[in-house]
Amino acid sequence: MVSSVVVCCSNTDDNFNYGGGETLPPEKSDVECYTTSANGSNLFAPQYVRFVPAEMSQYRITVNPEVSYQSIDGFGPAITGATCHNLMKMPPENRTKLLRQCFDPKQGLGFSFIRVHIGGSDFSMDEYTCCDREGIENFEIPRIEQEEIFPVLKEILSINPDVKILGSPWSCPRWMKGRVDNPSKPYNSWTSGRLNPKYYADYAQYFVKWIRQMEENGFRIHAITMQNEPLNKGNSMSLYMPWEDQAAFVKHLGPAFEKAGIKTKILAYDHNYNYDNIASQRDYPLHLYADSEASKWIDGSAWHNYGGSETELDHILRMAPDKSIYFTEASIGEWNYSFDKCLINDFVSVFLGTLSRQGKGVLLWNMMLDDKKGPNRPGGCTSCFGAIEISSKDYSTLKYNSHYYDMAHCSKVILPGAKRIATDGFLVAGLVYEAFLNPDGSLAFVAVNKNDHPQNIAVFHTQEDSFKYTIQPQSIVSFRWNAPSENNPQ
Repeated sequence: MVSSVVVCCSNTDDNFNYGGGETLPPEKSDVECYTTSANGSNLFAPQYVRFVPAEMSQYRITVNPEVSYQSIDGFGPAITGATCHNLMKMPPENRTKLLRQCFDPKQGLGFSFIRVHIGGSDFSMDEYTCCDREGIENFEIPRIEQEEIFPVLKEILSINPDVKILGSPWSCPRWMKGRVDNPSKPYNSWTSGRLNPKYYADYAQYFVKWIRQMEENGFRIHAITMQNEPLNKGNSMSLYMPWEDQAAFVKHLGPAFEKAGIKTKILAYDHNYNYDNIASQRDYPLHLYADSEASKWIDGSAWHNYGGSETELDHILRMAPDKSIYFTEASIGEWNYSFDKCLINDFVSVFLGTLSRQGKGVLLWNMMLDDKKGPNRPGGCTSCFGAIEISSKDYSTLKYNSHYYDMAHCSKVILPGAKRIATDGFLVAGLVYEAFLNPDGSLAFVAVNKNDHPQNIAVFHTQEDSFKYTIQPQSIVSFRWNAPSENNPQ
């Protein structure tokens, strides 16, 4: 039994000074602490904090592991064709060092969840699917993936074998496409179109075969979405898949998975909070859940943030509390990027906004793009930035953007299988936080101070296990404590 955790200060005047943590050798510290500030003064700066006595205070926040919510699958980036192309251009020793930095669960950041495209995407090296010759018997994962994407996935899994993979298609094979207004009439284009109902069974087998071939190459597939951005007809590779089509298709896909013995989760939707302002598509996943024959195959829904607000998840959760929620894509780029604003706003809305609404995982878009925002496909996003930017001049010089630090702050301290736990007490404008109980018994606390002034907190687990900290202005801070000794930072 794990005792309650209290994040606190004293109810009266505090009888000790707060500080930003000490620079201590790990063996003399009790708490891992990492800080990133919007002004760049701290960039995932490690500090090791000692336990100190703490009294009750006006800042008291009670964190209670006895009351738990959803389990966490993990956090991480999309490993796209563009990402892999850039990684494979790196000197091998540099690539290995970077992948260890990102994915190693003990010495690195412990990224534990990744997204891959099923067939091509707007950040692959070409437009393609895994069955471009008509006839599902011609299914084969293309050589372009086997030569560039597979080696990267294998190296990631050699570093962290427990990384979970989510797959999403950008388009079905063109021979399965029909016109948007009449799906039974052929439509031979990578952009737009609609799945012809006569190919529902074949397309279900397409997913089965993809999962099987990925497994044969050592890649277990944790979940799939049925279509990336199903309401976006304009991407370089795209397929219009309204909720009516997805409800009909999953009635083929679910039984096909069951017959093949596939346990991969099926997620619905995979698009924006505002349903791209298409009135008939509002509440997209709820329509699927209302169809009992469709709903039984669907684990939950997946979300992007290119339109609308994360508060839409409150409505989804209220109407379907038994279905899972995942955040599967956000981008930074020329249209929105400044390090300071994106760092704080994305962490609050995407990470804490998803986690506080029973979200099980957060995935961001490209792990790595070059300084030319590519490689990318004509008609796709040509102004996106990667979480990491690599120089196309030497394929060694790296720049870390805000999404890298956002992922790091969760993945480093919230382990796969963690449970979000209850918090209660001190609330103040500009301070946002969540707490977690990890499978190894350690505790995690992530917080954002959105204010332009410092914010004191102190964390109380027991009288012997409590610590103090001052969150700097416009900063993210992550803590983990009571980890087994073999997991302590070195």
